[in-house]
Amino acid sequence: MSAPSSPPPPPGAGEGGGLPVPVPAAVVGDDKVLAAAQHIVKSLATSKNAADDMIRILSGFDHRLSSITSDLFPSPSPAAAAAADPEASAEHESPASAAESLAAFEAAEQLIHLWDTTPEALVFEAPEDDAAHYLAAVDVAVDQLSSPNHAVSGRAGVAVQLAMARLEEELRHLMLRHAVPLDASGLFCSLRRLSLGSMDDLDTSSEFDPATPHSQDGGAGPDTARSAGIAGNNPFDDQVFDLVRPEAVDELRAIADRMVRAGYASELAQVYCAIRRDLLDECLNVLGVERLSIDEVQRIEWKHLNDKMKKWVHGVKTVVRSLLTGERRLCDQVLAASDELRDECFVESTKGCIMQIRNFGDAVAVCTRSPEKLSRILDMYEALAEVIPELKELFFGSYGDDVIHDLDGVLERLGDAVKGTLLEFGKVLQQESSRRPMMAGEIHPMTRYVMNYLRLLVVYSDTLDTLLDDTGAGDVEYNALHNGTDEDQEYLKSLTPLGRRMVKLISYLEANLEEKSKLYEDAALQCIFSMNNTLYIVQKVKDSELGRILGDHWIRRRRGKIRQNSKSYLRVSWTRVLSYLRDDGHGSSGSGSFGSSGSSSSRIKEKFKNFNLAFDEIYRSQTLWKVPDPQLREELKISISENVIPAYRAFTGRYGSLVDSGRNSGKYIKYTPEDLENHLSDLFEGSLGSANHSRRR
Repeated sequence: MSAPSSPPPPPGAGEGGGLPVPVPAAVVGDDKVLAAAQHIVKSLATSKNAADDMIRILSGFDHRLSSITSDLFPSPSPAAAAAADPEASAEHESPASAAESLAAFEAAEQLIHLWDTTPEALVFEAPEDDAAHYLAAVDVAVDQLSSPNHAVSGRAGVAVQLAMARLEEELRHLMLRHAVPLDASGLFCSLRRLSLGSMDDLDTSSEFDPATPHSQDGGAGPDTARSAGIAGNNPFDDQVFDLVRPEAVDELRAIADRMVRAGYASELAQVYCAIRRDLLDECLNVLGVERLSIDEVQRIEWKHLNDKMKKWVHGVKTVVRSLLTGERRLCDQVLAASDELRDECFVESTKGCIMQIRNFGDAVAVCTRSPEKLSRILDMYEALAEVIPELKELFFGSYGDDVIHDLDGVLERLGDAVKGTLLEFGKVLQQESSRRPMMAGEIHPMTRYVMNYLRLLVVYSDTLDTLLDDTGAGDVEYNALHNGTDEDQEYLKSLTPLGRRMVKLISYLEANLEEKSKLYEDAALQCIFSMNNTLYIVQKVKDSELGRILGDHWIRRRRGKIRQNSKSYLRVSWTRVLSYLRDDGHGSSGSGSFGSSGSSSSRIKEKFKNFNLAFDEIYRSQTLWKVPDPQLREELKISISENVIPAYRAFTGRYGSLVDSGRNSGKYIKYTPEDLENHLSDLFEGSLGSANHSRRR
């Protein structure tokens, strides 16, 4: 009989390039070859799968051996007992069985050495049967590591070492070749579409700058913008995708199983973790989550830091819900041979990714505290708080405890940053001392900025209620500013922690505005300034969730303040004007003597003259004053008209004849009641009054 054919050469080795595999001399004739092969498989196979592997190896040497079927072998086989107690089995192994085992090992050894002569070739790029033959040969070599024959076990050790080196390279190649790439362009488009609302929705033109007054209001409603933005179209949110193509997973698991079985778990972990760690780092780069030190973060200007914080929030959710979840699944599939190795490799592979997320969070938490950062820090806090429970499902056991503990620490420090920034914001409101008044008494830019800022914070009400444990602290501050009644104290107790903090911050704002109103020399303009700003505050509260948080009691108190300021304005601004229309008992035009009539006429003319001067002065100044709210503006005009027009009409009706009878009567009765009505309509428009109002000639 001719010698069996050599095993298939590695790809590229060339036809006939393989070395002939020696056949034991005792085996002669076809029948004896088949019988010996059957006996080898029966002796060594520990299961049907192992028997199939043996048949594949043997058929690689001689195609006639492929006719053997694993169904011929009973289960459990004698080899099963050998696996259960190898020492006892070795003691009772017959010489024939030992020879057959040696023959199978020599065939496997030959195949392993043959592949080692072509290191540039890859087993798993060869035809599928070649990979199966190689893995079966590795199994045989690993089995012989425990051979009682030291020469054989030594040779097996060399063969296994060669096989493990190759399998390590094969694993690396398969993982890199079959890694699923992220669509960077699509992901960046998603990031551009992502709008987190927050400070982006606070009109920067309204940001308070004591040196530069602004009149623009805040931008788009922050309450809705953030919720719409966070639900932005991120294609990776809540989707677990394959990090390695599914067709490669079985091959990776086959390699990992053999490395673990051969005692090369440490080498397996090293190569697996290095590859996965690098790929996850690349994913973070695609997401825009950069590796930055605390010093680097501290030096970044706010515009760029804001962008990096947004990407971090987006990245954390994507990393946990897609990348880490997919990584956990891949570990479970590939490293199924060892639970301990599986957990260890998952933690080690993701350590760099988690550390990068943690370091940036820590760096932001210790940054200089300024109001514009608060919303973005809250975004980071909420994102991390949201994913930590999910991370606990991924990281478990002793390996994962440290990871969760570290992230809990970052969460706590971000929470401290939120509370510290709110305290700093309160100090800014208390200490802001710009001395430049708003010339027309309109809404101060500080008022716009603060109220838009507070409206934005309400979006985070659940988180802030959890963080702000300040029960009782708000009462002291509020009462110190307002001398609160028992009703006020009960009201404060009914509020949430965020509600009490809002009351405190708005109280700081109101106290500051009260001081700024004193910059006006005209007491009437002080009232206009107070009304404008108080009404703006009330409107911002009513038109947002602040109304729900602060309640009707708070709103009623401010509306009462507006009414009080309105009355004060009328008293301060129009009392002197109305005093000239007061009836001092001068009598009618038909009473008294000529002398007394002349004296009365003179006094009446003086009253008309003084009224005209006082009214003209008010008209010139108060047409330039500004009341932006149309309803408040109209209510003020109506109140003025109701006080001035009837008094003027009555006075002219009673004493007008004393003036009309003389020369230059138009000099004294300058306006008709209708003229006054028209002139009053020009007040509080923030511009010079019309010069075309009809006047009495």
